[in-house]
Amino acid sequence: MRLKFSQFLVLLLIIGGLMLTGCSADQVASSTSPNSTATSKATETSAIPRLEGKATVVMTVKGSPITIEVDGDNAPITAGNFVDLVEKGVYDGLVFHRVVREPQPFVVQGGDPKGDGTGGYIDPKLKTERRIPLEIKPEGADQPVYGQTITQKPVLTHKLGAVAMARSQMPDSASSQFYFALADLGFLDGNYAVFGYVTDGFDVVNKIQQGDKIDSAKVVKGAENLKVPQ
Repeated sequence: MRLKFSQFLVLLLIIGGLMLTGCSADQVASSTSPNSTATSKATETSAIPRLEGKATVVMTVKGSPITIEVDGDNAPITAGNFVDLVEKGVYDGLVFHRVVREPQPFVVQGGDPKGDGTGGYIDPKLKTERRIPLEIKPEGADQPVYGQTITQKPVLTHKLGAVAMARSQMPDSASSQFYFALADLGFLDGNYAVFGYVTDGFDVVNKIQQGDKIDSAKVVKGAENLKVPQ
């Protein structure tokens, strides 16, 4: 019983760390512009790019490629946000600020313009941090559920190689930070938005250390599926 309780505490600490590095309410307040407000409300969805279909992104780290299939069929807003940021070059040069492999493989997390886990993408048009709603599509559903966690099994699960958005405790707080799942992390299903999977180069992901930089990220296929509001 003591061993099981200890493992449970470790699990809580690991999950808590993922949420804290997403952007806490106080952290968002200190990282947004003076004209913005730090609330849990996501950017108006009509202003967020959508991915209608699939796209392939190649992310290069220390000279080695990681191929990611981004799934706009099942996570159109989350996938659209990621592909749009890739197209804008937002991820180029950013560091992986969090790598957790002990006591068990967990995540490699990056995508923070500040590099310390407290930032997100500042939309130059809106002059504020772009946030997207939590978007999870349950199996058998026609459309994703927005703005809340779910208890049903999602279509996109946290299997080994999943790519998902980090967030704070507020469901609609994801911006640009993402993570790679280093193991099957089914306990995160329904709580965080998976939007794609590593299809090649997972050995590169396994070698990433805290502080390593993203050399570049490029959309190599499916760019035409990205729909950006004018």
